[in-house]
Amino acid sequence: MTEQQSLFDLSRASNEAAESHEPTPERADEERRAAAARAAELNHQLEYHAYRYYALDAPEITDAAFDKMLVELQQLEAAYPELVTAHSYTQRVGGYVSPQFQSVTHMARMYSMDDAMNLEELDEWLDRTEAALGAGQASYTCELKIDGLGVALTYENGLFVRAATRGDGTTGEDVTLNVRTIKDVPARLSETALAHMGADAATAIEVRGEVYMPKGSFLRLNEEADAEGRDPFANPRNAAAGSLRQKDPKVTARRDLATFLYAVADTAPLHVTSQHDFLSWLRDAGFSVNPNVARCTTPAEVHEFCAQALAHRADLDYDIDGVVVKVDSFAQQDELGFTARAPRWAIAFKFPPEEKETVLREIRIQVGRTGVLTPVAEFDPVVVAGSTIARATLHNIDEIRRKDVREGDTIVVHKAGDVIPEVVGPVLAKRPEGAQEWDMPAMCPACGSPVVHEEGEVAYRCVSIDCPAQTKERLAHWVSRGCMDIDGVGDELIDKLMEAGLVRDVADFYTLTADTVAALDTGRTYLKDDKRRGVRAGDSIPVGATIAAKVIDELNKSKQQPLSRVLFALGIRHVGKSVGEAIARRFLTLDALVVANEEDIAAIDGVGPKIAASVKQFFSVPENLAVLERLRVAGLTLEEDLSGEAARAAEETGVSVDLAEAQPLAGLTFVLTGTLERRTRDEAGAALKALGAKVTGSVSKKTSYVVAGPGAGSKLTKAESLGVPVLDEEQLERVLATGTLPAK
Repeated sequence: MTEQQSLFDLSRASNEAAESHEPTPERADEERRAAAARAAELNHQLEYHAYRYYALDAPEITDAAFDKMLVELQQLEAAYPELVTAHSYTQRVGGYVSPQFQSVTHMARMYSMDDAMNLEELDEWLDRTEAALGAGQASYTCELKIDGLGVALTYENGLFVRAATRGDGTTGEDVTLNVRTIKDVPARLSETALAHMGADAATAIEVRGEVYMPKGSFLRLNEEADAEGRDPFANPRNAAAGSLRQKDPKVTARRDLATFLYAVADTAPLHVTSQHDFLSWLRDAGFSVNPNVARCTTPAEVHEFCAQALAHRADLDYDIDGVVVKVDSFAQQDELGFTARAPRWAIAFKFPPEEKETVLREIRIQVGRTGVLTPVAEFDPVVVAGSTIARATLHNIDEIRRKDVREGDTIVVHKAGDVIPEVVGPVLAKRPEGAQEWDMPAMCPACGSPVVHEEGEVAYRCVSIDCPAQTKERLAHWVSRGCMDIDGVGDELIDKLMEAGLVRDVADFYTLTADTVAALDTGRTYLKDDKRRGVRAGDSIPVGATIAAKVIDELNKSKQQPLSRVLFALGIRHVGKSVGEAIARRFLTLDALVVANEEDIAAIDGVGPKIAASVKQFFSVPENLAVLERLRVAGLTLEEDLSGEAARAAEETGVSVDLAEAQPLAGLTFVLTGTLERRTRDEAGAALKALGAKVTGSVSKKTSYVVAGPGAGSKLTKAESLGVPVLDEEQLERVLATGTLPAK
């Protein structure tokens, strides 16, 4: 049964066809059982996809598909009221509370919003509202529906003290430290806002809104993810949710999040009487409030606002997925009240996803920096969400098979999150006769090397470092900031070096001379004669001696970069910056790493067998080893600088480490359990790692020491049963201060 042919739709069509006939009791029972079965299935699907969306930030279906299932369940429960239970998805607020954060109880429940999927449903809500309040008695505040993560901010005596996610509506996740890094969240309410509160200025208030990621920041984040070999975020909403739920606030701070505020738990302390006036108070208080707001006095004005928002959604630097319409008066809101999951005084008019049909002409292979072969759909250009698109990634062969797209198909395309072009699927009724299933090639289309597909992996890849399709991206990655950090060598210069045949792999950078770089043609020409320099209008402009000298100087400086940078810069699959640092700290030299076995690499904290296998595979390719040898001959260090590591560790952890004894705990494994008073467990773990120790989460016979604070439980019991030495916090501090262990 297709999504378009839901059981409810079929049942309704059957009822309409037979409405002139009186249904038999047997027929009614059959329909009731079918409805109950479908409701159970919908509840199961909604719970699953809500968990993927709210808890994992990894949705498998579009918002539109989720909303369609929810609407179908609501219609079934309206037709069969006995299907409504306390556990039905229609009776609860969407969201989950992750156990990795402290829980926070909201000052008042944070509700979901009922949806209007089209203008007809919006008009039905408007009619109900007008009937309840009296025709012409209501005004409405229309606001853009921001596609982000709901958040509640608590202020006491005008000071910001706490932030929490919406969670399940009653309880949220404490994300205070992360929200403090968001630049537009005020640390203190303005004097104007506090003065408006008068005697209630000291009252705790909880304002609510949305944390979002601007589209430009989202694109940059995914570019960084690609450069480090990480999976990209599916859309800005997922990126915002994932960024806000980081354990390390420093990561959140780098993600460029922003907020729009629009609600409050209790309006009484603010002395405002309407939504429109409340938004003005928020602006005065220092909060970010979306400027696209209107007070509408008639349903026609509401329609006009929705139409304008839909027409201009592509012009915004943030995602919206509809318009929220609220009864403006707080007194009238109180009169209308709430259902089990949503206010009766508000509705979310959801925009339909903009989808267009076009013809899929070809599925081409794109070979990335790490050698992954990515199928890309090339289709007739079509305008979607304000821009022309003609290609979209199909990700992998599993995705192609799941969607069953074939060359020659008429396909439906849209932009995921209004940003990333995506193929929704084929229009099967328009499939040309003889269209064949597409398959991945056995040989790399760029270099002819065999394509590797490991069991259990989705990706197909070319592992040859000489693959020309990977060359440009590998070269650009090598010189980038965070890798070898070679300033002045950008995409344009790399293109010219490749065109001249001077650079084919990263070792070739170190064979360049100032003269060869200076003579490169930039592709630009002189506009007029210059007899002094001996040039004529139309002559090609070379790179020149000044830029060439800087390039060679930067290349020479890069030879001193530590092994960790080199490992990251090589573009080894799964080896990002932090993994490169962990591997380099363990083996210290490239030679030691090359001869290490897979088990030793996998034993490094944060590495594991998957990354270890990737590293060993890279060093098993003769062409890769040849490039590394040329780097050695060119003068690269290929060793880790532990003095720098020790200095950084001292600064970050407060542990002073003698450089001659920078790894006194190397080879030892620690487990931390219970509550520590002087440091958090994360801080203690970082300090131990700075001294060379490995810190794990489980106790075994291989554990060297267990550090136990008050409240230690099963880990302490297991340590005692295995005879593993146990340290208290005072002993731990002596170890961190001296690098010396107590006698066992």
